Amino acid sequence: MSNDNLSLHLRMFNDKVRLMNQTGKPNLTLTAQEARNIQADLFELLGQCAKLSQLATAQDEVITVNFDGGGF
Repeated sequence: MSNDNLSLHLRMFNDKVRLMNQTGKPNLTLTAQEARNIQADLFELLGQCAKLSQLATAQDEVITVNFDGGGF
């Protein structure tokens, strides 16, 4: 997934995790507001995924076609 497709808060979180990994720090600290923002964005994303999944399931139809060969 491209970083451009992420919300501002998820991009900031991704950047913090990347920096943590690059510097080898064992911990990542978030403010309470950062944690709330990430939680809100994640649940919005999960909701969108659930809606898309329902749409995909509703559009999956089984079409049966029978061929009898006619007069052969």
